[in-house]
Amino acid sequence: MSGGVEAGVSGARVGGAQEVDVVVVGAGFAGIGAAVQLARRGRESFVVLERAGDVGGTWRDNTYPGVACDVPAHLYSFSFAPNPSWSRVFAPGAEIHAYLRSVAAEVADRVRLDTPVRSARWDAAAQRWDVGTAGGRFRARVLVLAAGRLTEPRLPEVAGLGSFDGPVVHSARWREDAGWDGARVGVVGAGASAVQVVPELARRAARLTVFARSAPWVVPRGDRPYSPAERAAFAADPGAVRRLREEVFARMETGIAARHREPGELARLRGRALEHLAAQVADPALRAALTPDYEVGCKRVLLSDDFYPALQRPGVRWVPSALRRLDGRTAVAADGTRAELDALVLATGFATAAQPYAELVTGRCGTLAAAWSAGMVSHASTVVHGFPNMFVLDGPNATLGHNSAVHVIESQLGYLLGALDHLAGAPGPLEVTAEAQRRYTRRLDEAAAGTVWLRGGCSNWYVDPRSGRLTLLWPDTATAFRERNGTFDPAPFAA
Repeated sequence: MSGGVEAGVSGARVGGAQEVDVVVVGAGFAGIGAAVQLARRGRESFVVLERAGDVGGTWRDNTYPGVACDVPAHLYSFSFAPNPSWSRVFAPGAEIHAYLRSVAAEVADRVRLDTPVRSARWDAAAQRWDVGTAGGRFRARVLVLAAGRLTEPRLPEVAGLGSFDGPVVHSARWREDAGWDGARVGVVGAGASAVQVVPELARRAARLTVFARSAPWVVPRGDRPYSPAERAAFAADPGAVRRLREEVFARMETGIAARHREPGELARLRGRALEHLAAQVADPALRAALTPDYEVGCKRVLLSDDFYPALQRPGVRWVPSALRRLDGRTAVAADGTRAELDALVLATGFATAAQPYAELVTGRCGTLAAAWSAGMVSHASTVVHGFPNMFVLDGPNATLGHNSAVHVIESQLGYLLGALDHLAGAPGPLEVTAEAQRRYTRRLDEAAAGTVWLRGGCSNWYVDPRSGRLTLLWPDTATAFRERNGTFDPAPFAA
């Protein structure tokens, strides 16, 4: 893969810009998937622009100890690029990254690494997107934003954070040279990354203090390695991988009932988590401190068999309070708890609602950031009024709280390819109407209204703080997403 603008990309130069049919921004799961599907069609010229020096997105950036997926690997991969060689039920992060690199090899000549997008502007007269990068300009009929949501680390508001006398590392910007072994380490947060990194740090640090505003709901992970015989069977019979995917998908799909607060399913999920807590934490005071004060599923339900045991190791302390300030190397929690630290880990997630690329994209009437200033909205979770021939993958209402996000991405790719087919015979660009976008948003709000994500008594990253809407999740089944948004329909678009 290269940083140039010529090799592997067909199309003439127009006014100093390379002319292509499609520009894809981002080379994570969504961008790689889009590129492979475009290449296999063999109809469109395209280029993938990636700001970093490697493909992989989230799985390139997150290298902290213990990083792994919480969706079984055979489902957390492309149906059109199965991998019979997954080593475990839940693949480690480095293995997922290696998988994405292997899939991306199919389109290596179309990927431009170290090529951040500086601007993308709709040229109404030419009916083209003019995309400026550090390595040159592209003009394309179609712009595909595949920059994802878990990209920009969210930093907590902690007084004195900038002057802390020691390494401060966000989990998505890991530094192994920060000196974790034998150190006094603090961890801020108790979400998906914290539940994975805490057990690893507990084994290495002299003292470990975990600051958490709220306790997470945790259920057994049940991970295990695949045996050589199992991997050989997967390799010999592609149907075995397909059947396993279908079984795992169907099992995970049942989780939507609890998120819709169906009493029996909600009680079952809650009971499973509380039984796990009781089985692993004998001390009643610690167990009480680790019992969430909000409904199960309101925040991400975490999978771990070693998080609770790690909190009971000698030298490990759970502080059920937010970190308020840092005085030199002294961390002070909101409840007054103090801890002397040598290093600090921010396992505080990502800025999911304010997408950085939105400032760079200018449509028919202004920037995407301005269009989303009151909260992110779309139609079909993929197109946005005011932005002709633009498709957003893994954007608003386009991921799941109970099943594999890759299923949603593949559904969106089906929508994108259908739109490209339509454009091939259309005289003008495709722009969804404002009314269609309003109707879609209204239907999503109605579907989300009774869910645990909005009525579970917690603050979560699924809700856009600007609108109060459930914006980062699809509020229904994965099956419903594909039925509703997996096939392009030209009806909601302006003539």
